[in-house]
Amino acid sequence: MARSDQLKALLRAYAGDNQEHFFAVAMQMAADEAHRGHTKLASELRDLVDAAKAGRTPTSTVPSGKEKGGARPIPLAQPKGQLSELLTVQYPRENLQQMVLSEEVRRKLDRVLREQRHHEQLSLHGLSPRRKLLLVGPPGTGKTMSAAALAGELRLPLFTARFDSLITKFMGESASKLRLVFDALKSTRGVYFFDEFDSLGLQRGSQHDVAEMRRTLNMFLQLIEQDSSESLLIAATNHGKDLDAALFRRFDDVIKYEAPDERQIESLLRNSLGTFATDEMDFRHLVKMGKGESHADIVKACLDSLKDAIMEGEKSVTQSSVARHLEERAQGRDVRAQ
Repeated sequence: MARSDQLKALLRAYAGDNQEHFFAVAMQMAADEAHRGHTKLASELRDLVDAAKAGRTPTSTVPSGKEKGGARPIPLAQPKGQLSELLTVQYPRENLQQMVLSEEVRRKLDRVLREQRHHEQLSLHGLSPRRKLLLVGPPGTGKTMSAAALAGELRLPLFTARFDSLITKFMGESASKLRLVFDALKSTRGVYFFDEFDSLGLQRGSQHDVAEMRRTLNMFLQLIEQDSSESLLIAATNHGKDLDAALFRRFDDVIKYEAPDERQIESLLRNSLGTFATDEMDFRHLVKMGKGESHADIVKACLDSLKDAIMEGEKSVTQSSVARHLEERAQGRDVRAQ
């Protein structure tokens, strides 16, 4: 069933003859149905929207996916044409309650969700919700999962930009592809995730600065400043200090991620091991072993212990197994640091 806010938005768009917004809301409803597992209904809704828009502006799309004149890209359910090379899509089921986060990160993400859920009230007073976020922190600390959780909480599709296709060596081509992605932000509301953002946003004048990258960065700065869509734009980087200073001013909020503290490490261990943990397990000792590891490495160590127990026919994991896998993760970190 469509949510009440979607039905009201649909009627407002129809009454105001705002066809672009009408199609966008209809696509959100299709995404919600896909999220609930109603794939047939979602597909039918998407086909109806595509057919309706094609009938309204028969020359607005080009089958090859390339733009023609001032044409806008096809509304996204699955990225089509050239966009399929630039974006991947999924419908996440994650939510923030599943995540182990610092109080500051959780507070900032909760604020984003609250503002997004009250966007109509804010707009009545000429205010806009936070929707442009920069996530900064070491690998494995939850940046990618945060983007998925925001999409899951808001029941929006998560579109991930593929930098291997977005960045090219040909003059002007990268900027053109980037503009196509920003056009998609307007036509289909979703969470658009730019991971490993430092590959695009390096400081101008740095030793890695090249002309095409500089042009692409300048285009990104223009597009993000001009963007007034209802989509969320999330960029993530492991190297915040290397980013061009001009980028930070374009985001509504910068959220800093760090390795988990002792409280978070214990929560990660308990949540990951679940009922396989025994009452005799000394979590204080395991927490000490996990210090300095990322959220992802701690979870992976626990999952490795669970797999060992299951393959050996055991109903619980041993402390020595968890400790061994934590140590292996620490050794792998040391190798990567060399």
